[in-house]
Amino acid sequence: MRFLKKMIDLTNLTIKKAHEGLKEKRFSSVELTKVFLDKINTKDKEIKAYLTITPELALKQAENADKKIKKGEIDILTGIPCAIKDNLMIKGVRCTAGSRFLDKYIAPYNATVVDKLKDCVFLGKTNLDEFAMGSSCEKSAYFPTHNPHDLERVPGGSSGGSAAAVAADECVFALGSDTGGSIRQPACFCGITGLKPTYGTVSRYGLIAFASSLDQIGPMTKNIEDAEIVFNAIKGKDKMDSTSCNENRNKDLKEIRIGVPKEYFGKGLDPEIEKAVKNAISFYEKSDAKIVEISLPHTDYALACYYIIAPSEASANLARFDGIRYSKVADGENLIDYYLQNKTKGFGAEVKKRIILGTYTLSAGYYDAYYKKALKVRTLIKKDFEEAFKKVDVIIGPTSPCLPFKIGEMVDDPLAMYLSDIYTVSVNLAGLPAISIPCGESNGLPIGMQLIAPAFMENNLFKIAKLYDNTRN
Repeated sequence: MRFLKKMIDLTNLTIKKAHEGLKEKRFSSVELTKVFLDKINTKDKEIKAYLTITPELALKQAENADKKIKKGEIDILTGIPCAIKDNLMIKGVRCTAGSRFLDKYIAPYNATVVDKLKDCVFLGKTNLDEFAMGSSCEKSAYFPTHNPHDLERVPGGSSGGSAAAVAADECVFALGSDTGGSIRQPACFCGITGLKPTYGTVSRYGLIAFASSLDQIGPMTKNIEDAEIVFNAIKGKDKMDSTSCNENRNKDLKEIRIGVPKEYFGKGLDPEIEKAVKNAISFYEKSDAKIVEISLPHTDYALACYYIIAPSEASANLARFDGIRYSKVADGENLIDYYLQNKTKGFGAEVKKRIILGTYTLSAGYYDAYYKKALKVRTLIKKDFEEAFKKVDVIIGPTSPCLPFKIGEMVDDPLAMYLSDIYTVSVNLAGLPAISIPCGESNGLPIGMQLIAPAFMENNLFKIAKLYDNTRN
């Protein structure tokens, strides 16, 4: 019983602490894995972070890790239990993307990021808004995930399952995907760290696509050090993804200059969130960083721009789901009826809404009026950041304008839910790296702040984020 209690306490370990324990043989990867599986089997009944749990795979991987450790072949992630968002392929494991359309789909190959984490232990696949379209993890075709800080509230989305799993100590770290804030916003809501890397630094091969020019895979972790460890493991050029690259830039930070966009502190921002983020800004100022007020003048257009470009790309990407090539959910009297029945019954309401919107904006007569204009606005947003980064090293602001809301609270108000991504979508449109870290709480609910860096400047992003993160540890 004493041993069991000791082992249960292991679930709150960071990657570094778990690695030290494995290296010093204080516990084995199999023991560590069993503790996490036990915790998932008991606690996840109320959290519902996982769609699929993979105990056989996990224990086999843990056994292989222990053999390597015994030989002295141990890297920082060897034998570390983690969770994978269920729009990333693990060969031989069900991959649903949170949709009934793929309920019985078994992944035929590994995503590149999964291959790069081959020495880790995969505990299971986490819940998400269907095809990663959502900001609350309520849009999953299966069930909503609950926020570990308050079970009546959402964990954020679309990577809500991954965020909740990390926050509830049901894994050491998790992978998520970020199209318009889907790593950072749930990280904010669950009080953990979430990194959206520069577009192209992490291969998207094996990710079920939502919007290909915006999607990016990234880590969700218990602290910034862990995010850096996982990012360094999964980044890099991949021959299977022509958009991937090995680009990595550094800048000597003799004097840290932090930009505060005036557009990020206005109407609609919760006063408690504003107070917490401004306290963090004061901390940096006391740490001899130079605080510079900047302007990102096209911020007000970012959300509208995103909700033209993302659905347009989604309508093209999701056209492949026709009930023939991957799986089927219905039959039909003829081919056209077969397509219609499968798409009608296979996709949820939010996905249908975005497909219809995207198809409309790409249609003849509306392409120039909407999609082409959105691309021009995207260029202006990118130029806003380029101009800002001539003056500052990073930009700071809230991750979300609101605290975690109650499950079902915004079901009838989709615009309000879309607005929860108002500070995050610009980063994806510009292809920049950004990280969300906890900076306080209000009535027991986490508050997160976002740091944004120039493209491929993840190293500097980590350095500046750690300055603040170290005050909490």
